[in-house]
Amino acid sequence: MTAPVIATPLPDCLDIEQAFARSWPVRLGDTDGDDRLRLDAVARYLQDIGFDHLDAVADGDTHQAWIVRRTVIDVYEPIMFGDRVQLRRWCDALSNRWCDMRIQLRGENSGHIEAATFLIHIDPVAGRPARMSDAFMAPMLASTTEHRLRWKAALSELDDPDTEVVPFPLRVTDVDRLGHVNNAVYWEAVEEALSAHPDRHRLPYRAIVEHVGPVMISDKVELRTRRGPDGLRLQLDVDSSARALGSVHPLA
Repeated sequence: MTAPVIATPLPDCLDIEQAFARSWPVRLGDTDGDDRLRLDAVARYLQDIGFDHLDAVADGDTHQAWIVRRTVIDVYEPIMFGDRVQLRRWCDALSNRWCDMRIQLRGENSGHIEAATFLIHIDPVAGRPARMSDAFMAPMLASTTEHRLRWKAALSELDDPDTEVVPFPLRVTDVDRLGHVNNAVYWEAVEEALSAHPDRHRLPYRAIVEHVGPVMISDKVELRTRRGPDGLRLQLDVDSSARALGSVHPLA
């Protein structure tokens, strides 16, 4: 039997006490009308702990440019406004130019989310994948036995013309230092899709976003969604070309 592209559940850490850890309070701007930590806020948390992690490892200052290829967020129990969230981050698999990083989020009072991000290290001048240094990879190699990670897509483009289509306007604040629409903005689109299908928040569930092309601030973006028996599918298009694919489905 062929192994799934994304494991269920996501792989555990070999030694969770050795994982890089941070914590902070869940504030008002991170939550929705039901006090639930939103998915786009989770995506920002993953970015924030990632940059904090760079400050704590050798050669982190020379590995500042990354592209997110895929993010997986498994929500077992929502983390709520006013709680303090504990994040632990470790490498689950890598090659010498990209890696799969695992992040566990737990609220001090309640709440449990598991996440994974497939990250590509980029040469900021050449704009292409670049080899990570040996010193930078050393702690990553120690936390996993998978050292020949390869990319494999988990999602495919929507091929059903009978989908819901709405505009997804961008704002100037959506652009980050790399000139691209920030990764967390794509998760705002997931929240928009879920708001029209609130039953898809039924716990536990897995949400995925895969990036297939950049979105720039001048682009006219459309959000396409399709509801099916296996979950909710979504896609962000620019000029009828897919730029990001997403799904929300129940966890077994």
